[in-house]
Amino acid sequence: MDVPTWVWFATIGAMVAILAVDLAIVDHPWSKKSGPKEFGVKQAAWWAAFYMAVAVLFGLGVWYFGGGTAAGEYFAGFLTEKSLSVDNLFVFYLIIGAFSVPKKYQHEVLLVGIVIALVMRGVFIAVGAQAINAWSEVFYLFGAFLIYTAVKIVRDHMKGDEEDKDYTDSFAVRMVRKVWPVADDYHGAKLTVRLDGRRHVTPMLMVIVAIGVTDLVFAVDSIPAIFGLTQDAYIVFTANAFALLGLRQLYFLLAGLMDRLVYISWGLSIIMAFIGVKMVLHALHENGVHVPDIGIATSLTVIIGVMTVTVVASLLKSRGATAAVASGGQDSEDAKADRNG
Repeated sequence: MDVPTWVWFATIGAMVAILAVDLAIVDHPWSKKSGPKEFGVKQAAWWAAFYMAVAVLFGLGVWYFGGGTAAGEYFAGFLTEKSLSVDNLFVFYLIIGAFSVPKKYQHEVLLVGIVIALVMRGVFIAVGAQAINAWSEVFYLFGAFLIYTAVKIVRDHMKGDEEDKDYTDSFAVRMVRKVWPVADDYHGAKLTVRLDGRRHVTPMLMVIVAIGVTDLVFAVDSIPAIFGLTQDAYIVFTANAFALLGLRQLYFLLAGLMDRLVYISWGLSIIMAFIGVKMVLHALHENGVHVPDIGIATSLTVIIGVMTVTVVASLLKSRGATAAVASGGQDSEDAKADRNG
């Protein structure tokens, strides 16, 4: 789409305004009496629904002003980035648990993480767009990287590397510890505190450092993925932004489901591999090689289908495991009664 500069500024301004309203309503920054509160599931559900509705309405606007192809690219990109964001949330969940962040401060940590992610992805989008315009063969590189990432996701999932990783002892966290002393306890939402006459950083800052590094890693993965669906920088940016905006509400909504989405990594790996192959085929097609060029309608169908099957299969697997545990417990009680009888 040919998007005027003023539309870019208006879009970014609207997103900043939405975040400001979110911050004002949810965090009550003006209120010193109430202090931070725990984020409830009902509140998270309403906000998650709001952000989803805004993303869909924006997509309909793209359809109206840009046509069906642009809208298809936006929705395919949005769904892909939203799916990757769920995986991102799983890592956030592990980091927040590793640092024992009090629940009433978790939404502030997530807000900072989302802002960092938006900035990083904005930079990567600008760099990626320039690279594609200057060197079309970059599609081969992006495609190979996505296929490698798909294999790595499956391999890490099978090894359980994410669950076993110690996020409190990562390279970035160790570097901060070498420069500043770290306080043992949280001091509200403060990033630094003076103790015994010396400035200390708090565990809150360490969490933000860990999440910032994670955002960088996920930006490296996600930007090539969406460029495999569209090369329109405006669609790439807005799809990423709308996928991230409702992320912290989705975190509290899915917190109880994190351990139940057992096949989410498999679904993401299939999508990444599919987009990687799509990028390589597109590059070959552009270079005159007679290979099929996968259209956006096919991409959208594959993404929706894979994520639907992944989520449904995960929930069925979790339900079956819960039923088996319950049945085993009941059998154990019956056996105990027989022995006592």
